[in-house]
Amino acid sequence: MEVNCEGCAGCCLDWRPLGGAPDHEHGGRYRALDSTYNLVPLGRDEVRAFVDAGHGDALAPRLFAADDPDRSVELDGHSVAALGDRPLFLVGLCKPPKPVAPFGGDRVWLRACAFLDPETLQCRLHGDDRYPEACSSYPGHNLDLDRETECERVESAHGDPGERLLDRSVPADLPPPAFGPQALGSTVFVYPDPADLSGVVARLAAGETTADDRALFAGAAAGSAPGTTDVNADRAAEAAERVRAADSWVGRAS
Repeated sequence: MEVNCEGCAGCCLDWRPLGGAPDHEHGGRYRALDSTYNLVPLGRDEVRAFVDAGHGDALAPRLFAADDPDRSVELDGHSVAALGDRPLFLVGLCKPPKPVAPFGGDRVWLRACAFLDPETLQCRLHGDDRYPEACSSYPGHNLDLDRETECERVESAHGDPGERLLDRSVPADLPPPAFGPQALGSTVFVYPDPADLSGVVARLAAGETTADDRALFAGAAAGSAPGTTDVNADRAAEAAERVRAADSWVGRAS
């Protein structure tokens, strides 16, 4: 696998306003309730690392709409994907508006990952211990499943074939995918008490979540146990409080 990211960052920003980007996260059995493009799913340990570093205010939750009544729970008028009556969710990084000039075009305001440098279009976490595994392995899993990559989507709309995805070979050291039976409690989290989420789900769907809303999910993710639906209440509460107290440059820019 080899990619040419220079001047692109298509997987790090919402380039739908420029045309050609498919709305692939809002179709199928499980549809994102929020409008964020290409939310990167973080693992539990990654969530903890961001909280420990004081960057909990950069974290953003994702819930999913689901039509199957046996796999969803009603919250604020939305059928939310759930395990029993407990909502399932992901945690990723927020994407505030930034002045960027991808694909050789003019500078425009687009939503981009909190850690993307708008001048260089490079990730400020690249090479850091907190660089998300989902980012470092992308687009390996797409190639392994023979699915279209973001590189190819960009090539189709704003480039030429082979300009971004230079080598389609699947890396030999590709980590396990973020989703699957092993994901529960590791990447896909269970919110323990849906009663906490009255009003929260409506705000999430409207793009109006508060810091307290986001802290609830970050805390539950940090308190989760891989392979189980257990959430350590004390650890979740401690992490949520640290997220509420976070005041990083990332959060202020979001």
